[in-house]
Amino acid sequence: MQHYPDARSVVRALEPDEPIILNRPHAAARAARFFVEKFPGKSLYAVKANPSPDLFQILWDNGITHYDVASIAEVRSVRSVLPDATLCFMHPVKSPGAIREAYFQHGVKTFSLDSSEELAKIVKATRDEDGNDATDLRLCVRLRVSSEHAALSLAAKFGCDLTEAPALLQETRQYADWLGVCFHVGSQAMSPFAYVQALDRTRAAIAEASVVIDMIDVGGGFPSVYPGMEPPPLEDYFKIIHQHFYALPVAYNAELWCEPGRALCAEYSSLVVKVEKRRGEELYINDGAYGALFDAAHVDWKFPVRALEDDLIKPEMDFAFYGPTCDDADYMPGPFGLPEDIQAGDYIEIGMLGAYGAAMKTDFNGFGAAERIIVTDEPMASLYDGSRTRPVADNVVSLR
Repeated sequence: MQHYPDARSVVRALEPDEPIILNRPHAAARAARFFVEKFPGKSLYAVKANPSPDLFQILWDNGITHYDVASIAEVRSVRSVLPDATLCFMHPVKSPGAIREAYFQHGVKTFSLDSSEELAKIVKATRDEDGNDATDLRLCVRLRVSSEHAALSLAAKFGCDLTEAPALLQETRQYADWLGVCFHVGSQAMSPFAYVQALDRTRAAIAEASVVIDMIDVGGGFPSVYPGMEPPPLEDYFKIIHQHFYALPVAYNAELWCEPGRALCAEYSSLVVKVEKRRGEELYINDGAYGALFDAAHVDWKFPVRALEDDLIKPEMDFAFYGPTCDDADYMPGPFGLPEDIQAGDYIEIGMLGAYGAAMKTDFNGFGAAERIIVTDEPMASLYDGSRTRPVADNVVSLR
């Protein structure tokens, strides 16, 4: 993989006609060390956010030993790169074949579930040839919790209701060597209070079930920095989670887990695109809704942008983007602030695309090729580079 100092040097050297993904291994390494050193428990990387084998290795080298996998393909992918990693199959709905292969071929012991039907499936799929139940299963019951503090909700599809949780915990305890409770507050949770509400629901479920709990997994949702989304310091999230975890009725040696995806990899990558056409306040670029900019199109995500030309002198104005395909839905409303005199042939860097960017690229309409290049400059925004200072008014105080 080629190495350059920054996006401008890439453009000057290559004058690319196709999009280029810029990877920053040092940024992912720094994020991993932050979670390893500061989160008061175990951090699992949520592989779905960016399933790059290179990224797996970077995270492993910087202390991330556990990986949240959501499919048998992710199980195989991580295991092929990291033979000693601990894999946790945290998708609450899995096929029997996927469970069987994960358990018997890849050494997966930890599985998530949110129903009695899924529990029965896991138990049956992990029986040995003589029909004996597995005795080393680590099972996590997923609760449905609110996503009201998150930019993207994850409250509708998975998780058992609080009324169902106690019975499911009791049933699961019968088959689990190690029993956990997990939840997900949604993607890009902008307030630590999201975890307080979820942990309060967890407390109620455990108290009603009256079973021994060995682990609490607070899931993902830890935010990154985007235009218009400036979260509190992650230390505030960690502190309030730690406080409420210790107040739960769990085993004295119970573990605390989290599953960051975006927070570990958002700063890892950015994207260089070329302007193919300008029509007023609309720029036609060579990547879009079916490429790395899915979120910009479908959930109006505001990614940071900067022009890479040295001769643009006019002040910024707001632009929308069209992607390269023939589909009208290949449209990103933004707004994206760029110099008023930008034109066809100019290049733009779009930042913070390490999470769910390259991971969601398709080949629709024949587009989708993107070379990957390593750059050594800083990402366009960071929670980990020391540049952000705590606000004078700490909004977490009111939550304690």
